[in-house]
Amino acid sequence: KYIEKSINNEDIYTERLRHFLESEEFYNLLKKNEIDFYTGVPDSLLKDYLAYLNDNSNNNIVTANEGLAVSLATGYHLATQKIPCVYLQNSGLGNIINPLLSLVNEKVYNIPMLFLVGWRGEPYKKDEPQHLVQGELTEKILQSLNINYSILPDHIEYCEYIVEDAIKYIKNTNKPYILLVKRQTFEKYLPINSDLKNINPKKLNRYEVLETITDVLNDSNFKYISTTGFVSRELYDIRNKQKSNLGNDFYTVGSMGHCSSIATGLAMYSNKKVICLDGDGSCLMHLGSMSTIGNLQPNLIHILFNNEVHESVGNQTTNSNNTNFIDIAKACGYKETYLVENNEGLNKVLDIIKNNKIKLPIFIEIKINIGTIENLGRPKESLINIKKRFINNI
Repeated sequence: KYIEKSINNEDIYTERLRHFLESEEFYNLLKKNEIDFYTGVPDSLLKDYLAYLNDNSNNNIVTANEGLAVSLATGYHLATQKIPCVYLQNSGLGNIINPLLSLVNEKVYNIPMLFLVGWRGEPYKKDEPQHLVQGELTEKILQSLNINYSILPDHIEYCEYIVEDAIKYIKNTNKPYILLVKRQTFEKYLPINSDLKNINPKKLNRYEVLETITDVLNDSNFKYISTTGFVSRELYDIRNKQKSNLGNDFYTVGSMGHCSSIATGLAMYSNKKVICLDGDGSCLMHLGSMSTIGNLQPNLIHILFNNEVHESVGNQTTNSNNTNFIDIAKACGYKETYLVENNEGLNKVLDIIKNNKIKLPIFIEIKINIGTIENLGRPKESLINIKKRFINNI
């Protein structure tokens, strides 16, 4: 169909010989097909489209994890009988398998929905180690789940046929359908007021705070578990500049939301003081881990960097602005809690920790700005070697 249309209208064919899909075009295409509700967890491959949604849609809800998005979308369908759109990175497929099979499946409640899935680790494309296996197995996972899918084209004419066929399939079967989104599918989109969002000169900067923390708590009795995204990348960068204590760190480069549980397992079965460097998006994704920490009472220093956005994938909101992490930590059973909003407060709490004037576990929330250093790299070493070095230092 696309080829026939192109032959009959050469001007359209020539115009669309480009490699990016405009967000507005795709948004209008879905809207024409009566899809105007979105929910999910942000992904860097979708960041331009999600930025457009943030500026132009009143029906876009970011959830703490991908499974919750499927559940929220189910509720939306029950209320409206319309088709919702759920977005996620393919690393989040694991989080949606349970509701997909035990809620949405045609043998259970047969709930229709459209998925936009960022295809990180796409075969034959360079990517980070934590994405490669997931990317290679993505299509096999979808096939094993018996979910129909297509790869989203990067030009609107062909995209129209793909989307319309997907919507037709969903309406005829009430089954979900997945559109896999490759890297650089969407054209760059600059959000409205992007330079002003969340910038507060009074807030701390994460990189500088990490430098202070690692400088003060620098002996071998402190072991660091850092969350996915900029926190791990910045910690690795700082250690290389310090040229010391690289063996004290374990970088949770994938497995978003699991950093604090890794730290808890380490703290329970070693004699070290474990520092968990967490983020607000990561913490919210599996908030129940805080209850486990309060119950187990490990030798854990849980530090939460809160900038209220998923920064490393495009600065989409985490919806944590109405979440009181301090009260949650108290209610879960942490022995002590601290809210840090300036350098004076940071130095005070670090002095308390260094001089062993605390009862563990403790929870520290640090309010920070968005932003990181220019040309921030990634760990260049083998992750296996990083793990072995860390184990040897335990």
